[in-house]
Amino acid sequence: MPLKSLLFLGAFAACVVGALFNPLIGILGYVLHYSVGPERQWWAGAVSYMGIRYIYTIALATAIGIALNFRKLQYGSRLFAPHEKWILLFVGVVWLSVLISPPTVGRYTTLDHPSVKFTKVIVFVLMMTHIITTPKRLDALLWVLIIGILVLGWQAYDTPYRQFVSGRLERVGGPDFAESNVLAAYLACMLPIAGVQFFRSGLPGKLLSLAAGVFATNAIILTRSRTAVLGLGAAGIAAMILAPRKHRAKIGIALAIAVLGTLYLSDPRFLERAGTISEPQEARDASAQSRLDIWEASIAMFKANPLGVGVGNFHQNIGNYNPAYKGRDSHNTFVRCYSELGIQGIAIFLAVIASAFFVLRRTVREAQDLPHEQREQATYICYGLALSLAAILSCGLTITLLYVEALWWILGLPVCLERVVANLKTDMATSPLQDRIAVPAQRKALPQRTLVGT
Repeated sequence: MPLKSLLFLGAFAACVVGALFNPLIGILGYVLHYSVGPERQWWAGAVSYMGIRYIYTIALATAIGIALNFRKLQYGSRLFAPHEKWILLFVGVVWLSVLISPPTVGRYTTLDHPSVKFTKVIVFVLMMTHIITTPKRLDALLWVLIIGILVLGWQAYDTPYRQFVSGRLERVGGPDFAESNVLAAYLACMLPIAGVQFFRSGLPGKLLSLAAGVFATNAIILTRSRTAVLGLGAAGIAAMILAPRKHRAKIGIALAIAVLGTLYLSDPRFLERAGTISEPQEARDASAQSRLDIWEASIAMFKANPLGVGVGNFHQNIGNYNPAYKGRDSHNTFVRCYSELGIQGIAIFLAVIASAFFVLRRTVREAQDLPHEQREQATYICYGLALSLAAILSCGLTITLLYVEALWWILGLPVCLERVVANLKTDMATSPLQDRIAVPAQRKALPQRTLVGT
């Protein structure tokens, strides 16, 4: 058996056993597994005969670990935050759609139906939001996300060109990244987090964040994805609009360096595809035009089925409204939502998005009561998560991400940060008075507790 196979089995076993005693290990292992996609690596063949669904085994061990350690969780006085209730309401809309709509025909015979997959995704998101509630845990998760995109970027760099599909990078990472645009969208929404970690870390963290950013950007270029260009463009605009005034200059410089670095890494084919985004109708390529035709047909579908055609049923219905696109995808997250889940689905989905931004805004206000260093760190992370949301939602305008796990991670992370800040305020309120009130001279001598560690 190859050494890499043995190392993977060892890491998997350690993750499963560790999750029973500390659910955080399960969360981190799950996230890294999702990014890397070990089953898709060449060395996975040596262990495939075991028939283990590794990522679900990690999730199950994490759930058991949560049950065993439930009293140690620090999720606050409410089991579910308001934002989590919106997410659960969306799950209810998904299953309502299953009950009132015709079944999906012959598309998900070997894969989980979107309703089943989505439910599993939300179960993990809720486990994440109840475990990632302290500064150290949040920091660990952010670093694992960055390590994940570094691994993806290295896989892309190491992939022989002969394995590219029509000149585009495909089949890198986990199952959700089988399509190049989804991989590019994930990398695009993680780049703001890498940027924030760069600013708030010491030299080792800066080097790791920089390496992850460079390799992830190179992978985006290899996917030739115009979707990622839209996402990064939206994140860049949001970065300047939302930037704290005192940090605006250095953020602007960082963005300029990032753009120049991207241009340096880019090849003519990527630049040519990126340049077609704003072309007029007569110069639009077939791929872009087909999206517009499908979206037009989806409006007719929605008018005929205001409650939706059912989860997973877009492909089997779109041909009824434009036969030229029978069996095609919507290529738009919002179009897929209103087409399959109807008016109630798109309303709740938009409410979830609005709630995520509202939680971030409220968390920044709540963090103003924290000591300076903690307040600065919380503001940085809020800022990064807002840019990640802007990036992935913009990507969702040209690809379907409705049931993709990464989207719901980003929508769930604001709750994690909200609970981190709430726990810091609780700790501050219950600490001895002399620890909370110090003269300036004493504060310089005392180490401060920050979001990087406790």
